[in-house]
Amino acid sequence: MHIDKFEDAIMNCRFCFMCRHLSPIGNVRFTEVDTPRVRAAMIYGLRTGTNSFDDEDFVAALYRQDLSACCRHHCVNHFDENGLALAVRADVVEAGKAPDAVKRLAAKFSRSSAWKVEGKGDLAWFLDESTASDKSAVAAAKKLFAAAKVSPKVITGGSIGKALKVLGYLPEAKAAAEKFAAFLREEGVKTLVVSNPAAVNALKQDYPGFGVKLPCEVKSLAGFVAQAKLKFAKSAGEVYALADDFIRNYQGCKCHENLLAQLKATCRPFGTNDEESYNCGEGAVVLDRLHPQLVKSLAEYVAARADDPKKDRLVVGSVYAKRALVKYGKLNAVTIEELTASCL
Repeated sequence: MHIDKFEDAIMNCRFCFMCRHLSPIGNVRFTEVDTPRVRAAMIYGLRTGTNSFDDEDFVAALYRQDLSACCRHHCVNHFDENGLALAVRADVVEAGKAPDAVKRLAAKFSRSSAWKVEGKGDLAWFLDESTASDKSAVAAAKKLFAAAKVSPKVITGGSIGKALKVLGYLPEAKAAAEKFAAFLREEGVKTLVVSNPAAVNALKQDYPGFGVKLPCEVKSLAGFVAQAKLKFAKSAGEVYALADDFIRNYQGCKCHENLLAQLKATCRPFGTNDEESYNCGEGAVVLDRLHPQLVKSLAEYVAARADDPKKDRLVVGSVYAKRALVKYGKLNAVTIEELTASCL
């Protein structure tokens, strides 16, 4: 089983309460089953025979997880509870026990692995479907490219494998990755700028894990802009910068911090600590499609911690987080690219 690679997490996390407060789902559902300790204990039960994938409640809990990776990132022993969560989903799928809603969503992503290109050159911008759905975010990106005096060709289209991996469909995710890598190679892309942190993580971490080699360098849009060293007409002022799940907890990247420093932003602390994830399940990629009510609860949890919900500017790393916080939390949230464009 895939979970066998995470022996340390299974044996240690099942007895540990230390990161309980960092489980967003547990914090809004108030249930022990939605905490890292109990999830690890239930997974341990697969070995002892006291639990099985025939238990629909158990499987449902596995697909409620936010996958923010906060617990792994802040664990003093670095036990990979997040990797274990992804591994057990793959085991669920291989056992043929994935919930029907998950099966339907995976089938949709498997069918959508196709892309098209507009423009010329070896510098490309991957405009994923999530980012493309936000006109303001798209306009901000175009403004930033213009300020950097570059005109990338634009790649649009469907799944590159990230959602499929998160859902536990590893062969299908690898197939999508191989297809996208071949597409980039055929297009002669040398540098690929990516807006969505989830897509950046897929290209930089998932693809090597699949043994898929990309023909190009991958840069997040925020990282690309930070390296461009643009001149800004005004400072960003006072903001609440919410650490992105993928940028901080998966990749340990400082590109957002570097860009905020260039904007001379005054970053105020948000919430009761700086370790929590306030991205409403961004790490789970499609949590808003599987459990919209749960995402609503997560957004309301964030809103309850805002000093002035209507006026405070929350800066996030993804359109996913922005959409959830604005729609369900009624918060004044913008992506870091939108904030940056407003300072030009």
